[in-house]
Amino acid sequence: MAAENGISARKPWNMGEDWASVAIGFTLIVFVIAAGYTITTPSFGGKAGWNDYTGIVNVFNSRSLFISLLSTLLIFGVASILGVVLSGKRLKNFITGFIVVCLLAFLAQFLSSFTGFKNLGLETVIFSLALGLLIGNLVKLPGWLKAGAQSEFYVKTGLVLLGSTILFGDILSAGSFGLIQAVIVVVAVWYFTFWIARKMKVDDEFATMLASGVSICGVSAAIATAGAINGDKKKLSFIISIVLIVAIPMMVLMPALAKWIGLSEMVTGAWMGGTIDTTGAVVAAGTIAGETGLKYATIVKFSQNVLLGVAAFLISVYWAYRSKGENGRERVSLRVIWERFPKFVLGFIIASLVFSFLLEPETAKSTGKVMKSFANFWFNLAFISIGLETRFADLKAMDSKKPLYAFLIGQTFNIIFTLIIAYLLFHVLS
Repeated sequence: MAAENGISARKPWNMGEDWASVAIGFTLIVFVIAAGYTITTPSFGGKAGWNDYTGIVNVFNSRSLFISLLSTLLIFGVASILGVVLSGKRLKNFITGFIVVCLLAFLAQFLSSFTGFKNLGLETVIFSLALGLLIGNLVKLPGWLKAGAQSEFYVKTGLVLLGSTILFGDILSAGSFGLIQAVIVVVAVWYFTFWIARKMKVDDEFATMLASGVSICGVSAAIATAGAINGDKKKLSFIISIVLIVAIPMMVLMPALAKWIGLSEMVTGAWMGGTIDTTGAVVAAGTIAGETGLKYATIVKFSQNVLLGVAAFLISVYWAYRSKGENGRERVSLRVIWERFPKFVLGFIIASLVFSFLLEPETAKSTGKVMKSFANFWFNLAFISIGLETRFADLKAMDSKKPLYAFLIGQTFNIIFTLIIAYLLFHVLS
């Protein structure tokens, strides 16, 4: 396995990809705090985005944008080079390949900043994946470009940084009902989706990632679970695509359905926050529902995000334990479980604990905003890489109908079950 990953145990600085992602993640956190939270990834038109030729001209007529593009390229480039070295991998051709992958990530961000796409709640990762797939299937990738497509390292580093944005204090101060709903819904929906997927003969790996994507928090949960179980990247890209596509009609239809049923804004927000799988779509749907609806949608969504670290930890332990010998009868020691356990999950949890309880609230809030943008950019790099490495022929060969049906059935159960729980907690008991 070590040889396959290009890792050599002879190198004294080799700590493996998991620990390297943790080291780079915390190095970036310290760097951002020291720099005074002034560093950000590029923004093409801000929250409003651009919608025509004049808007594009205005976007690129900004000196600050080019400074941001250059600083992002340098920061992520240096961090990635250090990560590759610490992982024990060879640097040959990596730098050139990384620059191209990074430029493609910038292009994905630009495309997703189009106002029409932003209104639909389409997130940058879907454009990153699409660009990677397009290029990877139109041309034969040269070796130097493949060297820059370090998808697993990018994902793991992004997840470590994501932990810094999930603060327990925010959830506790927002009210206990949101956390109670999150726990009930995540547990029930996860097990139901996993059960229905296995009944439909979907393999354990696919079923685990599907269940996490439906029940916890969509894209981030699917990415975290794939990393925790070393899941197939083709399966992950399939799940991410489903999550993002299904979120669009839910974002539009759920507020209208809630109004037709006669639900209060409080119940509506809690319902949408617990079922819509992308943060952008949750915010958009909550805005449609009203100010109170947006507040409770955000509370419940944040509550489910908090559970991501716990879920990733439990799934990691279970998956490490079940990864036994070929005869299935091997007794797995704690040492073996530790060796198989994905260390970046610990980085995620430690980052969340540090930002929740050790840093000053203002420092945690300011740094967390930057870390969120950094985590998203790592994910963009990862999905460019996954797309480059994936052939449509591989996706076609997958038995995609059963996972799709399992996802839709799980999401339907999620919608109905979460509505019942939200109504009981935020209408009957509140």
